[in-house]
Amino acid sequence: MALHLSLLLLLLLIFYRLSAGRHVSVKTGGSITFPCSYDLNHINHVKYWCKGLGWDVCSYVVRTDYPKSSGKNSISDDINKRIFTVTMTDLEPEDSENYRCVVEINRGPDIRIQWFYLSVTPGTPELYVDQQEVTGVEGGSVTVRCYYSTSGDMKWCRMGGDCVRGYSGTFHGTSVRLMRTSDANNRKVLTVTMSGLKMENTDWYWCRVGELEMPVHITVSQQTATQRSSKMTSTTQDPTTQQPSASPTAEPVQNDNTSQGAEGNMEEVHQRPIDVKVLLISLGMLVVVTAGILVAWKMWRKHNNKAENQPIITSADRFPDNDDVTYSTVVLKRKTQQKLQTKSAEPDDNVFYSSLALQVTTQHRAAAAQQLLTERRPWSSP
Repeated sequence: MALHLSLLLLLLLIFYRLSAGRHVSVKTGGSITFPCSYDLNHINHVKYWCKGLGWDVCSYVVRTDYPKSSGKNSISDDINKRIFTVTMTDLEPEDSENYRCVVEINRGPDIRIQWFYLSVTPGTPELYVDQQEVTGVEGGSVTVRCYYSTSGDMKWCRMGGDCVRGYSGTFHGTSVRLMRTSDANNRKVLTVTMSGLKMENTDWYWCRVGELEMPVHITVSQQTATQRSSKMTSTTQDPTTQQPSASPTAEPVQNDNTSQGAEGNMEEVHQRPIDVKVLLISLGMLVVVTAGILVAWKMWRKHNNKAENQPIITSADRFPDNDDVTYSTVVLKRKTQQKLQTKSAEPDDNVFYSSLALQVTTQHRAAAAQQLLTERRPWSSP
């Protein structure tokens, strides 16, 4: 009878472990956060985290209506997203147990939201991640690495939503890629990459390998002005594409023609603005050079036309030849001297002359004129 009772208890333990819904493995001394989502009607209700196999033995660990931290455990409730979370720290092997997220109902049975089985191991956990909190920016991408040592189907699921199986998929327009590789320490890694992030992608997700699961929270924030400027600058530069080196231990990945086509289109989209920019710069330089040539040609034409229309003055025009007249250089010299004497003898308006001085000056002018006429007569032709 005792043997049958022991077998029955063992079966019950196995049943409760399998029925816990989510099996989480954590290393001794580590910590973990569990998310629990609830219905809109339960926003103002008390939530609690209890430990045990059944209702009769499920003891309170931490509640939202009491101090929200108790020893190594703490609880918080986000009524806007309708998710309350429980964080357990400094875990020890004796903390391995079934746990439940529960909503307390006054004058009625409490609602069990989710069951977890927590396994605390002194060695490497069967499934773990680098960090449970991952942040990204709108339009960018995030990468989550899930390390595992077990076998089974691999999925990336959104809490309360769909799952991506295989190697690629989408979450409301956000691209999701799954790749199985091995790192330098020969650890098996499931790498999850979410690209084209949106603000609504902020949520809890689950990395699943077989029956093991690990919750991961992704927060998407808006881009800052510096990030937008940096992104615009990077899109105007010629990208140098580098092919990722294939790991010799990487498992073969199924070709996704749709995803590859989308990447090809993105490369063309980045390339076209560069070609258009180069073309516009070349055309602008050509227009400037052509305009400069036209302006220089017009100025040259204008200068030549002005030079052609200007009359050419020769020595013949200045001194016309007259065969009938013979000029004497003496006469020209005396004429020049006479002009200088005449100019110097002209009265100045600012000087007052006496009548005697004016009379002498007049006589000198008359004598000079008479002498000039006398000198010119012998040279004149009959």
